Amino acid sequence: MTTTGIWQAVVIVPPPLAPAFEEALEAASEAGALACSRFETTPGGPWSIQVLLQGPVDKKALETRLALAAAALDVPAPILSLSPVPEQDWVTASYRAQPPVQAGRFFVHGAHDRGTAPGGAITLEVDAGRAFGNGRHETTYGCLLALDHLAKTRRYRQPLDLGCGAGVLALAMARLWRVPVVATDIDPWAVAVARDNARRNHLHPWVRPLLSDGFAHPNLAAGAPYDLIMANILARPLQRLAPAIAQHLAPGGRVVLSGLLAKQDAQVRAAYMAQGLYLRRRRLLGEWLTLELTR
Repeated sequence: MTTTGIWQAVVIVPPPLAPAFEEALEAASEAGALACSRFETTPGGPWSIQVLLQGPVDKKALETRLALAAAALDVPAPILSLSPVPEQDWVTASYRAQPPVQAGRFFVHGAHDRGTAPGGAITLEVDAGRAFGNGRHETTYGCLLALDHLAKTRRYRQPLDLGCGAGVLALAMARLWRVPVVATDIDPWAVAVARDNARRNHLHPWVRPLLSDGFAHPNLAAGAPYDLIMANILARPLQRLAPAIAQHLAPGGRVVLSGLLAKQDAQVRAAYMAQGLYLRRRRLLGEWLTLELTR
């Protein structure tokens, strides 16, 4: 464990994997990232991810999160460099570096951009760096686009956010339909952040965050079947959960999957086809996919 102050975490990774490892570093910090950046070290070469963290920082926790992300992507874990930096007004700097995200009708912003949403937008206030999924990563962005599309054709009454992270997707579903939304995560910190974000957005009467590994929590079975299941996780957990997701899906229900790279498309879809679920829509954002499936 480091001392207090500001610390810089740096990893060097291949370009397609930079977003995933950036999110892993952000999510591993209980105090939250103050600022994040990624850039090419040389034209066409590897990318450097630099994340500023408020100390004390648990280096082992950062390395564990990087190792888990690497295992899910079937690549070696990057080497983590952690060093102290001189104090500055990092909060102000991070605000400037984190503009709002607009995905379809959704406008995801931090507290510093409150009141700046365009007319007709569906607003969600989520500060950057508190847990995975603040709308900036291609996977969360793709899921928000999928929700915006789905909401134009149907009202869902029993949605589930499986692997909720900061809770953005659960908040989005609650804002759209004003129905109870179950939001689960394997990480206690993510569950706490999702609960806090629900209160911040005045959606706590509808969003119910639960600590659960997949469908292990008994309340998940009690709330089934779900007519919409959002699962923004990673390719391996998505494959492992395919039978349970199919089992808990209502007839005619939809499944939205993300957190997988384009090269993992066939293997993930095969796992769901084996459960009788077929592709309805495929979104490619950079190297990342969002899939909409139905029975």
